[in-house]
Amino acid sequence: MTVVGAAYLLWLGVGTVAKPGRAGVERSARRVLLKGVGISGLNPKGLLLFLALLPQFVGGSWPVAVQIGALGLSHVVVCGVVYSGVATAARVVLRTRPAVARAVTRGSGVAMILIAAGLLVERLH
Repeated sequence: MTVVGAAYLLWLGVGTVAKPGRAGVERSARRVLLKGVGISGLNPKGLLLFLALLPQFVGGSWPVAVQIGALGLSHVVVCGVVYSGVATAARVVLRTRPAVARAVTRGSGVAMILIAAGLLVERLH
């Protein structure tokens, strides 16, 4: 599984470095939202975070399900506010400076390639 994940990450990184101009393509807000929800929903780390951290904060007179739901909802709201702020600031900066946007995109691609290489070396070593 690690090798397959590393290969996919390598493929994404090479594609990002080769074609950095795709990052600035305008997409509909609905499509971006659905893609983000899909990616986040398929990421098992979020669920594992909740399973590992939230139970230690449960106690008192409320039902456990209500407490976990309230804690999870508050986490989602805070993340939404923070990520929206970061996305808005990034959009403003990167739209006004296309060269910076391409450099950031290429840097992200190089980071993906390096992480993929590290995973492969670790797995095969």
